[in-house]
Amino acid sequence: MTQVRYEETQAVSALNRVRGMGFKWSLNPYQGCVHDCHYCFARRYHYFRDLSPDKDFSGIVFVKLNIPGLLRRELSRPSWGYETVALGTATDPYQPIEGKYRLTRQCLEVFCRKGSPVSLVSKATMMIRDQDLLAELTPRAGCTVCFSITTLDDDLWRRLEPGTPPPRKRLEVMERLVSAGVNAGVLLAPIIPGITDSNENLTEVVKVATEHGARFLESNVLNLKEGTKQHFMGFLEREYPRLARAYRSVYAGAFAPRYLREGLQTQIAQLKQLYGLGNRYAEQDVPKRPRQLELSIP
Repeated sequence: MTQVRYEETQAVSALNRVRGMGFKWSLNPYQGCVHDCHYCFARRYHYFRDLSPDKDFSGIVFVKLNIPGLLRRELSRPSWGYETVALGTATDPYQPIEGKYRLTRQCLEVFCRKGSPVSLVSKATMMIRDQDLLAELTPRAGCTVCFSITTLDDDLWRRLEPGTPPPRKRLEVMERLVSAGVNAGVLLAPIIPGITDSNENLTEVVKVATEHGARFLESNVLNLKEGTKQHFMGFLEREYPRLARAYRSVYAGAFAPRYLREGLQTQIAQLKQLYGLGNRYAEQDVPKRPRQLELSIP
């Protein structure tokens, strides 16, 4: 087991401006992740730090100690437009060290006080700890919780996501959050060509997500940008050598060919229709106007 080094740091800002995505702001209390998912796009951020996207990504985790205070100041600015902030875009906000530092919970408390909407993505079951805050945020400010699931096959899960909680446990937590009134669902992502893209695998994820009360399901296909690509190709050479050559052709760039992406998205759309699942940003789930009043926290 890899020895993890946690480095406490001071962030310059809490909110990061995002372009070209379905959200405009992101927040990440940590950088690096012990979940060690081999396909994780966030490996590239360690690469940008001149760290290894292989062992350093899961072996060196940066902890942004001052991020709750920075967030409080940034959300208090008159210019803040109460736009949705995405948590979990560059690291899992509920990886195990959150149990010690509680930075994600402190940030959620700030969002509650300011009445500002959030969206979370995680593979962790620790999210159940913050059910009270998530349930308060959902109707009063807007909160969407996405549980990332790639497969329910135990062998594939252990190979692809060696440091994560079992996917069925994630779905159990999702079900409990939905029962508490949280707008929670599944992000079937990434779909990995040649590994998790079988009709059997995709159907099982959609079907079981429905059985656990998912309020929505969305998906995307694997992309391999600089840093992540080097690591994932090494993983293929070890675990799926017959696929490695094909990937060099299919992933000549960062993205799979358009025909492949569109084919998989059509397949997912058909499965969602079959099982009655909608999209994450259904109209009724989006706050109609900014919440100007500060909310109370028990």
